Amino acid sequence: MPELCLLRPDHAPALLAFERENRAYFAASIPDRGEEYFARFDELLRASLTEQEAGECYFHVVVGADGDVLGRVNLVDVADRGAELGYRIAERAAGRGLGGWGVREVCVLAAERYGLTVLRARATLDNAASRAVLARTGFAVVGETLLNGRPGLTYRRAL
Repeated sequence: MPELCLLRPDHAPALLAFERENRAYFAASIPDRGEEYFARFDELLRASLTEQEAGECYFHVVVGADGDVLGRVNLVDVADRGAELGYRIAERAAGRGLGGWGVREVCVLAAERYGLTVLRARATLDNAASRAVLARTGFAVVGETLLNGRPGLTYRRAL
């Protein structure tokens, strides 16, 4: 069974491998991170960990039995007891319920450990898998949006 862990510095090699291996897969449904992300990975990871220490964001990784990263479930822009939820699951692990499991686990952490009362999320209309995960985990559509020029929906879940 995979484990959901708060991001730590020692996750760096597995996290970078996850992002590289799944880059094209992710880019088919969400905006690409761009070359700069990979060129500055160590620096950006340090910045993310600093934000996490300050309570501005909470970055989680779904770690498999071999220590490989199978997914990410993040809470960003934490303010006023709310945050934005984002997640991505590796192509080789997709379709096995990890996305829903990870989102449910992070919702519990958000309420019980981080003191949050509401989460927001967004998904493009053509990302049926993400929209299904959000629906199955209690998020309700509250509006429409554009994500990098692509039509999408905004979601909300009270905790």
